[in-house]
Amino acid sequence: MILENKTVLVSGVGAGLGREVARLALRDGARVVLAARTESVLADTAKELDPSGERVAWARTDIGVSEDCEAFAALAVERFGGIDALIQVAAYENAFGGLQDTDFDNWRKAYDTNVVGTLTLIRAVAPRMKESGGGSLVLVGSQSMYEPQLPQAGYAASKGGLLSAMYYLADELGPDRIRVNMVVPSWMWGPPVQAFVRMRAKAEGLEEQAVVNEITANIPLGEIVPDEDVAEAALLLASDRARSITGQSLLVNGGEMMR
Repeated sequence: MILENKTVLVSGVGAGLGREVARLALRDGARVVLAARTESVLADTAKELDPSGERVAWARTDIGVSEDCEAFAALAVERFGGIDALIQVAAYENAFGGLQDTDFDNWRKAYDTNVVGTLTLIRAVAPRMKESGGGSLVLVGSQSMYEPQLPQAGYAASKGGLLSAMYYLADELGPDRIRVNMVVPSWMWGPPVQAFVRMRAKAEGLEEQAVVNEITANIPLGEIVPDEDVAEAALLLASDRARSITGQSLLVNGGEMMR
């Protein structure tokens, strides 16, 4: 098990990618500390993933609030003795629209959450990770940084800003043996995309499979990448198997775009 005896922090634990990361980290032997803004979601997820409570802890956390981030990091040290990895899934996605109809307040919220919030969380985690002898920070980007698909320039721009920040973090934290990388998904088959497919099919009078077929038309592997496959890539980067990889972004998109 590639994460045996590791303590892995996962933010943004909900019904999609964050939950899959937590589930698979436990499968791979980790102790897991969960964060999200909704306490009931955290409690239910923790109980479902580890009924014993021996390998899971959780803290209600808004990554934009430094006190929440400090408490989250401190809980990991208190319960499990240190921090080996952070997989930062928490994000604000509702920054849609073109130039004339976009809401710039949503652009600001996307940047504040996806860039400043991420850095706020890392600033709390990194010193504890250094005390543990180093570790891995895994960020989540978006293929929309590179190639427009939906009208989501505000969200894409915030993830592009996070990508730039990643390079500087890798340089700054490398001497502390802290690696910083990013997984970059495109469409992910999980609750959000499933809801989008249902909504579009209903709005346009289409079969849901027709919407899926349109999305997968340019994906060489022929399917929308499941949430769990993106989680697998993130966990690989979090593990010691990637001990010499830092400052890199990894597309997990079924080959939809190749760089």
